[in-house]
Amino acid sequence: MNQYGNENGEYDRHYTNRVMMLLAFIVIIVMYVEGMLTPSLRSIASGFSVSVSQVSLVLSSYLVGGVILTPIIGKLGDIYGKKKMLSISLVVYAVFVSVTGFSPNFTFMVVSRTIQGIGLTILPLGMSLIREEFPKELIPKAQALISAMFGAGFAVSLPLGSLVSNDFGWRWTYHSAVPFVILATILAVIMIKESKYKRPEVKIDYIGASLLGAVLGSFVFALSQGPVWGWTSTSVISLFAIAVILIVPLILYELRYTRNGGEAVLNFRLLAQRNVMVTNLAIAISGMGMFLAMQALTYRFELPIPDGLGKSILATGISMIPFALGMIIFAPITGQFISRVGVKPFAVLGSVIAGIGFLLQALIPSYSMVMVYEFVTGSGLSMLNASVINYLILTVNPKDMGLATGMNGTFRNVGSAIGAPTAGSLLSTFTATYAIGSVAGHPITAVLPSHLAFYYAFIIAAATFAAGIVVIYFGEEVLGKKTIREMETRKFEAEFQTK
Repeated sequence: MNQYGNENGEYDRHYTNRVMMLLAFIVIIVMYVEGMLTPSLRSIASGFSVSVSQVSLVLSSYLVGGVILTPIIGKLGDIYGKKKMLSISLVVYAVFVSVTGFSPNFTFMVVSRTIQGIGLTILPLGMSLIREEFPKELIPKAQALISAMFGAGFAVSLPLGSLVSNDFGWRWTYHSAVPFVILATILAVIMIKESKYKRPEVKIDYIGASLLGAVLGSFVFALSQGPVWGWTSTSVISLFAIAVILIVPLILYELRYTRNGGEAVLNFRLLAQRNVMVTNLAIAISGMGMFLAMQALTYRFELPIPDGLGKSILATGISMIPFALGMIIFAPITGQFISRVGVKPFAVLGSVIAGIGFLLQALIPSYSMVMVYEFVTGSGLSMLNASVINYLILTVNPKDMGLATGMNGTFRNVGSAIGAPTAGSLLSTFTATYAIGSVAGHPITAVLPSHLAFYYAFIIAAATFAAGIVVIYFGEEVLGKKTIREMETRKFEAEFQTK
């Protein structure tokens, strides 16, 4: 047997197709559960009487939970089997998706969402299974399909979630998702085979994961509470200081853990591989820019004119469909051509297009142009995500795949967890007073985000993708006709020397 099938390189096409479709379905469900809340952030903030920056914890707490759990679950997948850990993750995810809709207060919702972050471990485990079950030539197409499902999940979640929330309240968006999450869990348990690669001798870096979670949690909470407590308050400065101070023991511990033969959450042995580092940094940058801009877009749609567009929750969900369509359309196109063209051209082009889309959003365009620029941004993001992951998947040894994809998920979650509260902080810091109605001839005013908040949010998002282009440049190509010829030549020379 080789890593793709039997000794002749054959593989079970029917099984791989079933696994690919099931993983795509699971990604759609997970993205639906996460995307459905986006148009409801304002109503959640109003219902629990929290601020714009505080409600960003609904997004960032889920991501912080994912940061802590992803490397642990990824390592457990290497030890006990990726199918087993995928099944356990889905069961826990289903439980907390079920209870979050019944949250009696904001604190309960944030805690429940944090544990629900185990859903973010599903994608790295799925990518590891694809690496083990699929032949190399199909891996880019499978990765592109999974990336396209991100867009499909948003396409379903934004209008459907906003429709349910508009008519029945945001809690019913959760209730409506529960049957599908349970179905996905049952199908995964029944249909997926256990992975071939297991490493029961490996130990789990619980301390490293906890330190990383503490660093990110302190930083995210400080960003979320800064506009409420004051950026110069003792509490906010202390939280930032804790995050910075804990970085030192985190790095020292991880270095020692790696030197002693352990496989750390921040595994410097793997991070020393150029393509692993490039992929992780590019994904972190993508996650930050995307979450920052998506939260800003949601508020721009729902806030009153002139600085907002004055749309309802339902209209907001519908208005964000072009973003999802861009992801759905261009991810498969990327998967179709990436094997011939290579990773780097698509990754760079995707970053350029996404950055331009966010830059155009900063110019405060009309409603129709906002949706055009959304499509541009979604197209670029899909090309970037569908291409750059191949740097990692086609470089790392299969025995390290659970660790590598878990670490990649950690970087993605770190970027995303920073992006959401950054947007919340900008929207709470740059404000203006608006007249939103009148009672008995007396105007009713409200302090709401100003146009500067949106301008800075989109400028920062565009800048992150400019930084991403620099990072991607240093990646070593793993696909493309030229690369394939070079690899075949090296293989032939090695075989000739052996003989």
